Amino acid sequence: MENDRIIIGIDPGTNVMGYGVLRIAGNKPELLAMGVLQLNKYDSHYLRLRRIFERVIGLIEQYLPDEMAIEAPFFGKNVQSMLKLGRAQGVAMAAALSRDIPITEYAPLKIKMSITGNGSATKEQVAAMLQRILHIRQENMLPQLDATDGLAAALCHYYQTNRPQLDNAYHSWKDFINKNPGKIKSLTSRKKSEDEDEE
Repeated sequence: MENDRIIIGIDPGTNVMGYGVLRIAGNKPELLAMGVLQLNKYDSHYLRLRRIFERVIGLIEQYLPDEMAIEAPFFGKNVQSMLKLGRAQGVAMAAALSRDIPITEYAPLKIKMSITGNGSATKEQVAAMLQRILHIRQENMLPQLDATDGLAAALCHYYQTNRPQLDNAYHSWKDFINKNPGKIKSLTSRKKSEDEDEE
């Protein structure tokens, strides 16, 4: 079907990177994969970045996604951890860019709102909602919530891009008039017809 596409979602991190892969069959999202990349076993920050790049490339080659959705780093007080998180995100993005895969970033609040309707939802609430929406069996749920965070980014992207594009959407009154010339009567012709009615 023409709507079929595959979306990979990434929750970047320097200790754990979460990912989820969705297939959109028609208008129905279904889980292909989710998992985590454990990075805390590597002492070198640069080695962690290399592993992120390699893992994302591996996922791209395995699932051939059409699009990537990635969680944008939130602003914290610790500048060093922000910098490291930004690098992790950048490396994951570079992997997608090297394969010409378009990327969309989503703020954590936007992802939570999209999945649960609540921007301050917990990771556990997001995971529970994903389990319900995608019919994931309990034994397939992972203890690391980074996996469901990655999956949430992918589902959020599906929701944001699956809104029907209406041909008759108007951007302004001028746009409405241009698209509907027959529906608009000039003020002078309307006044003339009103005068005729009064006679």
